[in-house]
Amino acid sequence: MRATNFPSMLFIFLLFFAPFGAFHFYAAPLSPSVFPPLKRLPSFLFSTEEYSVESCSLGSATHLPTMPGGEFNVPPSVPQLPAETNANDEAWLWAQIKAEARRDADSEPALASYLYSTILSHSSLERSLSFHLGNKLCSSTLLSTLLYDLFLNILSSDSSLLAAVVADLRAARVRDPACVSFSHCLLNYKGFLACQSHRVAHKLWNQDRRPLALALHSRISDVFAVDIHPAARIGKGILFDHATGVVIGETATIGDNCSILHHVTLGGTGKAGGDRHPKVGDGVLIGAGATILGNVRIGDGAKIGAGSVVLIDVPPRTTAVGNPARLVGGKEKPSQNADVPGESMDHTSFISEWSDYII
Repeated sequence: MRATNFPSMLFIFLLFFAPFGAFHFYAAPLSPSVFPPLKRLPSFLFSTEEYSVESCSLGSATHLPTMPGGEFNVPPSVPQLPAETNANDEAWLWAQIKAEARRDADSEPALASYLYSTILSHSSLERSLSFHLGNKLCSSTLLSTLLYDLFLNILSSDSSLLAAVVADLRAARVRDPACVSFSHCLLNYKGFLACQSHRVAHKLWNQDRRPLALALHSRISDVFAVDIHPAARIGKGILFDHATGVVIGETATIGDNCSILHHVTLGGTGKAGGDRHPKVGDGVLIGAGATILGNVRIGDGAKIGAGSVVLIDVPPRTTAVGNPARLVGGKEKPSQNADVPGESMDHTSFISEWSDYII
């Protein structure tokens, strides 16, 4: 009798007492002793001990080190980088990004695994960026592993591409007050991510791998809402601020240290073939919603006001505003920009000369 009732008694015991054991397992903090696969992860992801940026080689969170080699006019909260980009600068920036990721993982445990997989598990900036872009741009038929290999091979084979990545990260951190860290830009700035994806697509285009370049261009447009033809040539130190709705045509070129805001179009006139898109010089600032059409030249250090429509050349260090755009100060003696607009991000200094509009 007792033998026949044993299964029933065991069932009753499991029914009433097993849920409490399961609750205890799931409610307990995950650790390698509870969940063996976690042994593959670094201890700081599940450690309850206090962790801070002070423990890394870069120093404290509030007293970050600077590198010799040049001064840069940036707010005190922005760590200084060397003036010239080289392998040491890339190593410094990567160490800075990892320190920021560790600090963020400590302050926000919900992001710990995400930060580990995108930054902390990687040995270099190009590997981290390749992994992140591969996951951003993948689809059901374009696998993330394929994209990771593609991005990594191209970034690793051309040192100028990695130098451009460093310059673009620096540009965002220095020029945009909303950019709180290099890691924030690397992970979350879609203008930065779209630009780096385009650099790879442009390399593929020049290697005559055009179907793949165009497929990547399509994914960039779908994911980031930024449409840059893979043949377009873009310099380094570029800031696509907000970036939504940016359109850059096939034969357009953009120089170094330019800043371009959202909904900017560098387009053709709609009827001409061949070389039909704008040529933007170095240090140019193009305001939100500006449209530049045709094979026109925007000179070095020029500024295009928000919402302007530019159909003719703009001389260097001048400001063009309006629809159709006109030069501030007049065509004969236009006012000269005292700074480099693409770096200063000064959108409104021309107002007093252009209009007496008062609200």
